[in-house]
Amino acid sequence: MYNIILIILLQLIYVPFLTLRTIFLVKNVTLLAAIFGMVEMLIYVFGLSLVFSGDQSILAMIVYAVGFGLGIFVGAKIERKLAIGYVYTTINTQQKNEELVSFLRSEGFAVTIYVGEGRDSNRYKYEILTKRNREAELFKIVEQFEPNAFIISYEPKSFKGGFLLDRMKLK
Repeated sequence: MYNIILIILLQLIYVPFLTLRTIFLVKNVTLLAAIFGMVEMLIYVFGLSLVFSGDQSILAMIVYAVGFGLGIFVGAKIERKLAIGYVYTTINTQQKNEELVSFLRSEGFAVTIYVGEGRDSNRYKYEILTKRNREAELFKIVEQFEPNAFIISYEPKSFKGGFLLDRMKLK
């Protein structure tokens, strides 16, 4: 029974490490990815050796698989909390909302505004680049000022220059 509990605990550590290592690789944080990879493999080998040692019970194999699934869930929760990286958000409105723009800027968001031609009238497009951990806050602010706004959010792979990078250098 001790081995069964240990197997599930190891999976709950191993799989979140796997998830974070993958995210760090995608975000080009290679040193952390390498460190997480080493720890991940130590846990993996130890956990697998527990599963295949002794009588190789079916229960140990099932617990290993269940632990893997639970580990994916835990890893995704951790990644969402860390919110590593940036988002590029586009907001479209029917009228120019100076109050929204002023409030966003006062909250530290850099906003660029464009006027576009919609089917029936002009549309106003606001472009914002921010840290991913502020995405929910941004959506909430826009919802307060413009409940009918159309919002799209992307994760940029790379960028250079601009207001956000200048502010980050100051800190």
